[in-house]
Amino acid sequence: MNALGLVSMRLCAGLMGHRSVVNLPFLRFSSGMTLSQIDEEVAKLLQLKAQLGGDEGKHVFVLKTAKGTRDYNPKQMAIREKVFNIIISCFKRHGAETIDTPVFELKETLTGKYGEDSKLIYDLKDQGGELLSLRYDLTVPFARYLAMNKITNIKRYHIAKVYRRDNPAMTRGRYREFYQCVNDRRILDGMFAVCGVPDEKFRTICSTVDKLDKMAWEDVKKEMVNEKGLSEDVADRIGEYVSMQGGQDLAERLLQDPKLSQNKQACAGLTDMKLLFSYLELFQVTDKVVFDLSLARGLDYYTGVIYEAILSQTIPAPAEQNGADEAGVSVGSVAGGGRYDGLVGMFDPKGRKVPCVGVSIGIERIFSIMEQKAETSSEKVRTTETQVLVASAQKNLLEERLKLTSELWNAGVKAEVLYKKNPKLLSQLQHCEETGIPLVAILGEQELKDGVVKLRNVASREEVDVPRADLVDEIKKRTL
Repeated sequence: MNALGLVSMRLCAGLMGHRSVVNLPFLRFSSGMTLSQIDEEVAKLLQLKAQLGGDEGKHVFVLKTAKGTRDYNPKQMAIREKVFNIIISCFKRHGAETIDTPVFELKETLTGKYGEDSKLIYDLKDQGGELLSLRYDLTVPFARYLAMNKITNIKRYHIAKVYRRDNPAMTRGRYREFYQCVNDRRILDGMFAVCGVPDEKFRTICSTVDKLDKMAWEDVKKEMVNEKGLSEDVADRIGEYVSMQGGQDLAERLLQDPKLSQNKQACAGLTDMKLLFSYLELFQVTDKVVFDLSLARGLDYYTGVIYEAILSQTIPAPAEQNGADEAGVSVGSVAGGGRYDGLVGMFDPKGRKVPCVGVSIGIERIFSIMEQKAETSSEKVRTTETQVLVASAQKNLLEERLKLTSELWNAGVKAEVLYKKNPKLLSQLQHCEETGIPLVAILGEQELKDGVVKLRNVASREEVDVPRADLVDEIKKRTL
């Protein structure tokens, strides 16, 4: 057999699943073929094998969601919807209106807006070769929207998914306290300047300081010195400032600081911080707001005041049971934002700036907290808003049930009917208990003759005959 025949046999065996490797050292060469010809034929056959599919076909597909994503079951969605409704009602109470923007943007729209966080952006490429990116936040798309539509005054809210190649860790525990940390990017820049940080390193050092909510100061200092190239003396001077927390008194004290008081940017930020705290006093929320010099917010586009909402966790239950005082420890930010006057100008052809301030709420973290709370609570989470189930105690009343259900729907009542033709009454009542439906409208031959409907309270099991003409009003009265 010539060499080509041997190679073909071995490759075919591999294609049929018996062998997947061509063992060239065992080839026998015929006198009429050169080594380059053999290599060429082998390459062709390997290409054929790749086209037909080799051992890769044995891969077992695992049915799961992509890393960092999750599904939500009806119970989880009910909790999620409740959270959204609370947030939206707050926005509307303050006169906000809503908008929406595409889930992906042109890559150049997002490029250069996030500093070191830019590496977390998901990049896409469509069939036409256009470079796209999934939105990283809702702020940059909003600024692009303002510039495109030449809007200079709007109070908007926007609820939508964003995408980050991140590895978030959710701290489990019981959450009891909510407070706000505020700072000002101008104060930070002034602080870096008086500490001796070179201008070109302001943003990268700001990103490092931003990690103080997750890392100890010693680790942050190590990153500044070893990775960012700061001297230990400069890092130590920064450490003295970022350990400071307080209120309006801290702003006044820093205005007297021999070094900071000489920095124009820092003085402007501290003056505005005093003004902010005077407004917070009017809203009676100063007990929940902390002026924290370690708050940095690593994104490049912030230009003024910055803030984060922080949740606290109680100490473990055994200590509480022993009568120990409850001490809170920070478990992370659930919202954050600030002022970004220059962002809209990046998209405006004439570079016109539009003063902007906003806050982003981390709904996933809040949802996780609410979900944990629901797991430990005896209260049942309702997954529907059904007010009444239309049921029957006898057979062959499907049409009557459907007719009554239609009447209730047309009257604005949230009603439900089981899909079976002749369901048992017990099954219908159990469905109400399992799903939290408060009322059952029961039809029977006698009720149809008398022109009434038997209305049953699921919780108390109390039943009362209600004239059919009064049923809608009675249901609404009992479920409002």
